[in-house]
Amino acid sequence: MDSYGQFALVYDRLMADMPYEKWLDFANAAWERYDVAPRSVVDLGCGTGTIAIPLAKQGMQVTGIDLADAMLTIAREKEQDAGRLAGSVQWVCQDMRQWEVPEQVDTVISFCDCINYVTEPEDVRLVFQQTAKQLRSGGLFMLDMHHVRQFEYYAQEQPFALDEGDVAYIWHSEYDESRHEIEHQLAIFAEDPLSGKYNRIDETHIQRAYETDWIIGELLAAGFAHIDVYGDFEWEEPGPDTSRLFLIALKK
Repeated sequence: MDSYGQFALVYDRLMADMPYEKWLDFANAAWERYDVAPRSVVDLGCGTGTIAIPLAKQGMQVTGIDLADAMLTIAREKEQDAGRLAGSVQWVCQDMRQWEVPEQVDTVISFCDCINYVTEPEDVRLVFQQTAKQLRSGGLFMLDMHHVRQFEYYAQEQPFALDEGDVAYIWHSEYDESRHEIEHQLAIFAEDPLSGKYNRIDETHIQRAYETDWIIGELLAAGFAHIDVYGDFEWEEPGPDTSRLFLIALKK
């Protein structure tokens, strides 16, 4: 589960095209649909805080949790650059399987396919159990996951490459169909602005896809009472072309 390392140095640059606004819009729409007005939110797998900081700007008390301390260092810098926040944000380096906060919270979110990085079923159970424990009664857990067909797409279309002058990468993927598990191998080349030389950063990221029914069953077993499933940022059931699943679980 400890994937990130030096990747944190170029993470925001390489992830600039990710639909962060859609994740924020989805969360806000979910709170309205489920009649929840959260004051406290945990962003589980918060990365560099690109979702946590806007939520704090909306007036929420946000705790960003991530296993990679280097990512949290950048999140703290971004928080300072963001200026005055209507709410607050705290950054905590913790394992998703064992995370905890001093008081139960109203909502937990885990976006950007963080759960796919939990590659053993027993560890997924631990994440769900701990999340239910840390949520108030009636609280919401919102998460998204890559569908297995997204991994199949990666395997069929790889390798991928990017060259923007000062940063470039070559990205290969190997797919284990029996485990629905994919290994991404990235060689990243980032220019040092002072010397003009390029540093090479090698990263390996492993993700696993799980059957939707199994995930629902584990959420119910962890203590959630009702689970809805949607696809690709839309308020509709997943279809044959869905690549990203969204689940909203209500705590008993």
